Amino acid sequence: MKTKIIGAIALAGTMVASTAAIAGETISVVGSSSVSPLMEVFGETYAKSNDVTVEVQGPGSSAGIRAAHDGSADLGMSSRDLKTSEESPEVKEVVIARDGIAVVVNNSNPVSDLTKEQVAKIYKGEVTNWKQVGGEDKPIVVATRDTASGTRGAFEDIMSLKKKINGVKVSAISQKAQVASGNGQLKTTVANNPFAIGYISLGSVDNTVKPLAIDGHKPSVAAIKSGDYTVQRPFLVVYKEGRPSAEALKFLSWMKTADAQKIVESKGFISTH
Repeated sequence: MKTKIIGAIALAGTMVASTAAIAGETISVVGSSSVSPLMEVFGETYAKSNDVTVEVQGPGSSAGIRAAHDGSADLGMSSRDLKTSEESPEVKEVVIARDGIAVVVNNSNPVSDLTKEQVAKIYKGEVTNWKQVGGEDKPIVVATRDTASGTRGAFEDIMSLKKKINGVKVSAISQKAQVASGNGQLKTTVANNPFAIGYISLGSVDNTVKPLAIDGHKPSVAAIKSGDYTVQRPFLVVYKEGRPSAEALKFLSWMKTADAQKIVESKGFISTH
């Protein structure tokens, strides 16, 4: 029986559900707000030819990994590699796509290229004025994601934005940075402030913001595949052995098929094929 889907992508941290008129099993997927829009399309497409409903929530990668561990969801989503503390022999990771992290500024900003070092200094609060990096004499408004965000975790790793305090690794991002709860909110912050800088999933970039070249390479699928654009991370589905239903594992297997990977590319992400 084909399932009628009504999909709605909501703000990060709220329920994003594909509601079936008549359906069999419900598959729950929880985690990264970066992966959620892609997962929503996966769910809608898969449900058209399978008697299931797919429900997607995007509260963040850390929540998704926890949900996979404790069984509160069939599948977890993460847009960063698992931390050592999150790893377990029973927890399996499947790469369903790759994504670039675009460093974005307001469309009115004349700056178009920064080095990784400059970006790191901006986020640490060591560079505070656009004139220090070739822009106008205006203060830089730094926007970041919350600490549960996989995008933030990956960004900190790539940009060397971690420091040790009493032997514990912590974020080196300035306490003065504005914190956004998801890709959408961060993009809106940058779009509405001519002096803001932020970072979002490459698949979320649109004409409301301006992506910067990093070390001379603009973010694109081709530049990520060639390795020229190095600000990139995996999109993972995480599950604990024995927890997900057979239907959930079937759905996960489908995500690796050529048809599903075509969807990955159509959404501006990088396929695993």
